[in-house]
Order: sequence, then structure tokens, then C-alpha cells
Amino acid sequence: MHDASTTQRAAGLGVQLENVKRAYPNGVVALDGLNLAVSPGEFVAILGPSGCGKSTLLRLVAGLDRPTAGDVKVGMDATAGAAVSVQHSRATVAYVFQDAHLLPWRNVLRNVALPLELRGVDRRAQRDASLRAIGQVGLSDAIDRYPSQLSGGMRMRVSLARAMVTDPRLLLLDEPFAALDEITRQRLDEQLRRLWADRGMTVLFVTHSTTEAAFLAQRAIVMSQRPGKIIEDHRIDLPSARQADLRGAPEFARETRVLYAALERGGA
Repeated sequence: MHDASTTQRAAGLGVQLENVKRAYPNGVVALDGLNLAVSPGEFVAILGPSGCGKSTLLRLVAGLDRPTAGDVKVGMDATAGAAVSVQHSRATVAYVFQDAHLLPWRNVLRNVALPLELRGVDRRAQRDASLRAIGQVGLSDAIDRYPSQLSGGMRMRVSLARAMVTDPRLLLLDEPFAALDEITRQRLDEQLRRLWADRGMTVLFVTHSTTEAAFLAQRAIVMSQRPGKIIEDHRIDLPSARQADLRGAPEFARETRVLYAALERGGA
């Protein structure tokens, strides 16, 4: 497997947050003075204590929320200062939540096709693109099933396929596999990393798991307790081709220890 950062970097969008603050009317300051630069095609994991602003960060990048102060730039060359606005980039941004949020009255195929339907894409193109995305997550034999007929892991695969059907250049994931059993979670981690390697999109992945962050990401950002600030920006020193057996390797344990120590410093 090739590293997407070198083979398909142009497919991703850069992200730049400069001195970002997000304070809410009730006085809670979720983020304060946050600075982060993500290169196009980079896979970045974001860790930190509960309530430290990880989800707020994703919402700001997605354009679902606005900073109280500072700038959020998303675009092809955001890290070089030549970015388009979040709003103009939104068509190429996909968001996967912890809950799959599938429509119970739609089967797998029609759930995955929903973003294309909302964009007015013709039915034949919707079906072709949806079948490709469903195949990429290994659910080709389940296209006619409804959410109630799927396991938790299968529902998350459908959610991932629905995000991928739009060919996003920036994929935001907010603890998407946290509620799944360990084996299912590891398999979905492997599947997600293959998708990233194939597509070359930029990925921001929020997780509480140091092992998940070490396995998936090129780089891990560790945040402090609220108000969230970055206390560790760690480059994951592992091979670009990562198979399941890597989790038992000494170098993998070393990386998870670094992240765990940073979480402790941050008050997790």
C-alpha cells in the first residue's frame, strides 16, 4: 500500500486554524488560542479528555459552527495561506458521526444515495456511485437491507459509504467506531485506512483511543482539558502500510505510550 500523502496528496484539502477561540453564551470556552495546520491528504487523529473541544473543532472545520475569534480556512492550499472559505468548500467535505444516523425507511442503497439525491444527481449516476461506495465498504450483498436488519458495524459501514459517495476531499469523523466491539472496530479502522490510501483525501479523526490513533494516523494531536489547546503534536513513526499484526509490534506500543503520556498531561 502506498502512502496517500505522497501518491494522491492533490485530492485532499488543506486546513488551517489560526488563534481560534469558541466561547458559548453560557460562558463555557470550548477552545482558546488554537492553532493547527493540516496538509492536503494528511490523516490526523485528534485526542483529548471528554469536553475538551474535539467535536467543536470538527464542527468549525465543517462550517457547522463559527469561531468567536480567529480564522478557520479550508481549501486546496489552506496551509500556504491561499484558502477558499469553509462555505465554498462544503461540497467537498463529508462528516461521519458516532451514530450512523441512517433513515430507517430507506434500504442501504437509498441511504447511501441520499447526499447525491439532495444534490440533484440523476438516478442512474446515483445508483452507480452508491454501488461503488457500498462495494468499497464490503456491503455489496446488503444493498436491499434496512437499518433494522444490520448490525452496529454494518450500519457504520453504510454511514461511511454515504460519506464516501460524494468523493470528499476532506473527511471528518467524530468517534465513529467508539460504540462497536473491539474486533469490529479494528476491522473498520483497517477499512478506513485503505479508503484513505486509495482516495488521498484529508482526514480528521476524533477518538479517545490511543491504539486507534496510532494505527490510523500519520499524526496525532492531543488536546488539554477545556478550554482546549494543543499540548502535543506528534508524528506517528510507523510504516505507511499497516496490517492488523502491527498492533502487536514493539514500535506500535511505543507510539501508544507517547500518546497516553500526553493525554495524562492534558488531564484525561
